[in-house]
Amino acid sequence: MKTAVIAVVGSKSSGKTTTIEVLTKELTRRGYKIAAVKHIPEADFTIDKIEKDTWRFAQSGARKIVGVASNEVATIEKINAKNLSLEEVLQKCEGFDIVFLEGFRKLVARNKDIYKIVAVKSAEEALESVRAFEPVLAFTGPYSTENLNLKVPYVDLHKNPEKIADLVENVVTRRD
Repeated sequence: MKTAVIAVVGSKSSGKTTTIEVLTKELTRRGYKIAAVKHIPEADFTIDKIEKDTWRFAQSGARKIVGVASNEVATIEKINAKNLSLEEVLQKCEGFDIVFLEGFRKLVARNKDIYKIVAVKSAEEALESVRAFEPVLAFTGPYSTENLNLKVPYVDLHKNPEKIADLVENVVTRRD
């Protein structure tokens, strides 16, 4: 099966993370291997903690640091990620059935190979997203787009989580 890539985009606090949580839970239950990639726009963000051993390794010049604990493995790559291409990001997720991207608006906006689920808080956001993103698979979020007649389904994640998973599964099975 070829990996399916689905981007979940929207404004701050629109429900992007919740959308990926719902999809991951339902699609994992259905047997899919899921990877999730979060775009973190803060320039000074680091997962590494000052004075911890991994931080010390990086300070001494290591460009890749791998931390192995009893229940997880964390890989920290010290690179300039500002110019990382979408392909380079996706290479880090090889071996998964579905990759969910949270954010990455500019990298995915017009990429026709990546379906978008747009979390919206208003009619204006929904209408703008139809112009900005292609193709849009569905709308989610606190604002229901049903009255806008956009030819793109709106899914209430709390009432019908299976529906959004069905839409994604249809994309996955078409990629085989």
